[in-house]
Amino acid sequence: MTSVNELPSARILLAEDDEIMRITLGDRLVKNGWQVDEAEDGRKALQLIEKNKYQVVLSDIRMPGLDGARLLEEIKRLSPDTDVILMTAYGGTEDAVACLKKGAADYILKPFDMDDLTIRLRRLLEIQAIKVRCVTLEEDSRYQRVPIIGSSRAMQDMLKLVGQVALSEATVLVSGESGTGKELVAAAIHYGSRRADQPYIRINCAAIPEGLMESELFGHEKGAFTGAAARKAGKFELADRGTILLDEIGDMPLDLQAKLLRVLQEHEIERVGGTRSISINVRVLCATARNLADEVKKGSFREDLFYRLQVIPIVVPPLRARKEDIAELSRYFLAQFSRDRGMSLQLSDEALATLQSYDFPGNVRELRNIIERVSVLATSPVIQPWNLPPDISGACEADTNDNLQLAAAVASAEKSCIIRALRRTDGNKTEASQLLGISRKNLWEKLKLYGL
Repeated sequence: MTSVNELPSARILLAEDDEIMRITLGDRLVKNGWQVDEAEDGRKALQLIEKNKYQVVLSDIRMPGLDGARLLEEIKRLSPDTDVILMTAYGGTEDAVACLKKGAADYILKPFDMDDLTIRLRRLLEIQAIKVRCVTLEEDSRYQRVPIIGSSRAMQDMLKLVGQVALSEATVLVSGESGTGKELVAAAIHYGSRRADQPYIRINCAAIPEGLMESELFGHEKGAFTGAAARKAGKFELADRGTILLDEIGDMPLDLQAKLLRVLQEHEIERVGGTRSISINVRVLCATARNLADEVKKGSFREDLFYRLQVIPIVVPPLRARKEDIAELSRYFLAQFSRDRGMSLQLSDEALATLQSYDFPGNVRELRNIIERVSVLATSPVIQPWNLPPDISGACEADTNDNLQLAAAVASAEKSCIIRALRRTDGNKTEASQLLGISRKNLWEKLKLYGL
């Protein structure tokens, strides 16, 4: 949630009471592209740690106010993920081992070679990057990434906007009906951004009990409530330097909406039961199937938060508004399920026309479920209209004209009977004709007449 276009570099705290040493080290670290804060004693270092989040703390052991060993203990308590390198002009192997046992990531004796220190810092930051990548991979394993499919004008316009938005740091509100693919759009924004190699954390606000949501978002301290046996980092902390998706944001309780607004404005969070603010650098994406403007009028969503979230709104079109994409989507899903079944499946032209005549209230998710169903139940590689669910195959039979002529009503009933017979016989036309009490030749003629 930084206002700049560049993602900040690693942030390092340098705690050193020797002014010349502090200036020399600080200049060298900055030249390596790192953000550096400096503290002239242990107390000042502790104040900075309570206020900011650092990837690494480089601290002298002997300092006025608070020595390095005590500072190390406080860092491990306040920010367990921060690595600490201790420096000293005194001591030997035993001191180094003692510091490492207390939680230091490394120990270096003065005077030291600056290149050696740089190598050690880079190694720690690379290990942290690997840990971050593991978090992202763990999330991805639960939410398999899939491409956004659609060549229609509506989808191409939306994808163009996604490409433009991805390169910014702006907050984005993705809205659209259930099943349209809002999560895929949010994922495309993250993976097309400068934060692509940082964590991408998702949380469904509708799936978490109201009493637990604050802890899930912001974390909690040990003893903050019954059952809080240990400190827990929230989703915002896990997403630091990356992106968080707040899915179904319209279901967030009003009291948490106020706290989220503060996070967006101040770039800080506070754990449940905590006494200090924690600086974070997170890009926020939100998704909702609700009309938040209507929710604002009802009083169930904060107006100031609505305008803060809707910096760039993206509306995902429903499937009925881009029916030209049904063929492409169906082929994609069929290819997936064909691999699962070990056979090549395809839709007949008639089955595709039947799908295209249906409005899909459940959007792309409903289409995928339908294709999965017919891929399991179909007895031949070519899927026919009678293999589709009754409410789908009946879609092309429905006639909205209330003034049906008798001939049209008879034709509609006849067509419906033929489809049911074909479905019952798994497409066997000889058995279907016997079921219908007509000749096979007559059945063929009627199939041609009704486009089946």
